[in-house]
Amino acid sequence: MGGWAIAVHGGAGVDPNLPAERQEEAKQLLTRCLNLGIVALRSNVSAIDVVELVIRELETDPLFNSGRGSALTEKGTVEMEASIMDGTKRRCGAVSGITTVKNPISLARLVMDKSPHSYLAFSGAEDFARKQGVEIVDNDYFVTDDNVGMLKLAKEANSILFDYRIPPMGCAGAAATDSPIQMNGLPISIYAPETVGCVVVDGEGRCAAGTSTGGLMNKMMGRIGDSPLIGAGTYASELCGVSCTGEGEAIIRATLARDVSAVMEYKGLNLQEAVDYVIKHRLDEGFAGLIAVSNKGEVVCGFNSNGMFRGCATEDGFMEVAIWE
Repeated sequence: MGGWAIAVHGGAGVDPNLPAERQEEAKQLLTRCLNLGIVALRSNVSAIDVVELVIRELETDPLFNSGRGSALTEKGTVEMEASIMDGTKRRCGAVSGITTVKNPISLARLVMDKSPHSYLAFSGAEDFARKQGVEIVDNDYFVTDDNVGMLKLAKEANSILFDYRIPPMGCAGAAATDSPIQMNGLPISIYAPETVGCVVVDGEGRCAAGTSTGGLMNKMMGRIGDSPLIGAGTYASELCGVSCTGEGEAIIRATLARDVSAVMEYKGLNLQEAVDYVIKHRLDEGFAGLIAVSNKGEVVCGFNSNGMFRGCATEDGFMEVAIWE
């Protein structure tokens, strides 16, 4: 074992014209979350507990698209989803259609620990949350003024907006231009961050992963992306932990997170080789990114999009927070 390692992400696909102050805010949040995880790992907190701890922090801050600050549906409401997985025994929990639970990642953890199931959604998940006594808030808590404005622009452009963080002038201009990016064969106007995630290997070599999101701006009611799908947006095994972000439909088709573990197991690739392989060969024409750790203490970030909000750290003192290549 090579010691503990941790990585976090705030979404793949970043507008190259994103204002410098927004970039700095994102880096500060990623750094804060990394430091939170580092302190926990130095105190011998388990990998699965660190993943939940860090993602709760990301969900509470409105900067990225999860928890408070989530993207809005076509009706102006928030429907969130999350998943978490413990690689030691491949235990997992996931939730979708969450509208009142303050921290969806913790509800996913409860599905894993306190229910006989792996995945609960919509009213069933909300009922389970109340029975478990988790913190409940009004849906308005998750809605921010920025996202209300972005939803208005999305409706005016009659499109799904991936980049809900580009200032209105930039977004309006981008929406008016042609884009080669498609989702399931249909053109979309803008591509950018839509998810948060964390992967951890602790000092005992246990890997864990988690992912949380509000989904797409102006998405159809009931849409489910890759983030709550074990094997697609999240996966952990004895070998590695992986959290994905980007074009959800492409990630689902590729079972991207699971494939990292699979090529390590079946092709004998190391973590860097495995990440490079799936990013190059599994996404077809989709755009995405991922963060991954191995049971040897390795940490890797990979993406084929225009940047990815990310940060990572290892027990030997290495730490990096970055957006671009």
